[in-house]
Amino acid sequence: DGSQADSFSSRFGPRRIREESVLLRPANPSTGALPFQSLMVADLGDVNVNLYNLQDSCRLIREAYQKIVAAGCIPLTLGGDHTITYPILQAMAEKHGPVGLVHVDAHMDTADTALGEKLYHGTPFRRCVDEGLLDCKRVVQIGIRGSSMTLDTYRYSRSQGFRVVLAEDCWMKSLVPLMGKVRQQMGVRPIYISFDIDGLDPAYAPGTGTPEIAGLTPSQVRRLHQ
Repeated sequence: DGSQADSFSSRFGPRRIREESVLLRPANPSTGALPFQSLMVADLGDVNVNLYNLQDSCRLIREAYQKIVAAGCIPLTLGGDHTITYPILQAMAEKHGPVGLVHVDAHMDTADTALGEKLYHGTPFRRCVDEGLLDCKRVVQIGIRGSSMTLDTYRYSRSQGFRVVLAEDCWMKSLVPLMGKVRQQMGVRPIYISFDIDGLDPAYAPGTGTPEIAGLTPSQVRRLHQ
């Protein structure tokens, strides 16, 4: 879902992604992917948000994705911080029911509150569980690492039935065996893939507001998506 950066840099993330995308060519020889031949692809533009009201921004995002999903589109979202995943999943679950989740991130984003607020980039998946948007037996979180307020920071996710794959369990390993297990776990029902840029080690992707050392490498991330 993009960088958990400050609001200014996240706001202009989509613009920078479009600028960088001109360097991409239409074929990927290593994977055999030809997306513009196998898919009907369109840039639907930026989703409007209210820069001064997070709750209203979530409403606007949810309503935009309700229209996208109703039109039969499969959304691919770039930019923003992880808060946006919550209203997107509201729209997805409204059509498909509880969905599976493959979540690549340094952080689990399952906190309950911050400074008394229930909604921010560290709480989206807690809110999704509260509202029954996730099929919790089909949720996998990969690349989790970094400091925490407590030593039992993984307890909530695991108590909900999530598979939590710590970054240290990925070090110096191919992730092909892991993804074989994940695909089997996900089955054929709808899933949502959420990728936070800080899932990558900051040596490769420093443009995040929440860098955590010892993360995934680009080659490992490619294996996650093959």
